[in-house]
Amino acid sequence: MSSATRVTKPLLWSEATVTSRAMETDTATTLMLDVPGWAGHKAGQHVDVRLTAEDGYQAQRSYSVASAPEQGTLSLTVQRIGDGELSPWLADMAAPGDVFEVRGPIGGWFAWDVSDGGPLYLVAGGSGVVPVMSMLRHRRARGSDVPARLLLSARTPDDVIYRAELATEPVTLTFTRGAPPEWTGPRKRIDAELLVQAGFPPEEEPKIFVCGPTEFVETAANLLVGLGHSPSRIRTERFG
Repeated sequence: MSSATRVTKPLLWSEATVTSRAMETDTATTLMLDVPGWAGHKAGQHVDVRLTAEDGYQAQRSYSVASAPEQGTLSLTVQRIGDGELSPWLADMAAPGDVFEVRGPIGGWFAWDVSDGGPLYLVAGGSGVVPVMSMLRHRRARGSDVPARLLLSARTPDDVIYRAELATEPVTLTFTRGAPPEWTGPRKRIDAELLVQAGFPPEEEPKIFVCGPTEFVETAANLLVGLGHSPSRIRTERFG
């Protein structure tokens, strides 16, 4: 069958059972899931999540996969949004034994494998750290020596998801709304100066992944291009 006539199989919904949960911040929770027959994923991909109410009403949203492919299981980190349909239940109420539906993995553009090489430059805002953390976990699990750096923007230290784990990673943190008195790092929104200090120069041709709120992503991507990075090497994922 030629590529022009090849039919892509539709993604099917599967039941996911919560096996455990872990609070990451006051508003973000990681759910570890058991999905029978889970075929695995590539670091950076996401899944659709669907909840069905007792009256039959359904709501669905997309969430990035937090786990590394090598873990062989699926974990999602969900940040509660005040008026969200799914996130309040997932972040605050979902408990071991609860079941909902997932579909995926989805996305091939915003995804990275160690075989893709590097350097790897990750830029994230808030919960945009979730898919890039999957990339860092994948890199660590494979024992890869691909150079990697993460620039993460958060409101305050209490808002940093995976804070303890990130202490072992090559990360530059910047806080936009508050930092402890002893903090000597940056206290500002991401700008060209920070992107230069935290990342790789254009001549090293890094593979760049930017994830976060729409305005954050557009600003960071435009600044990176202005600094001389090729648009073809910048991959973005927006939410909100």
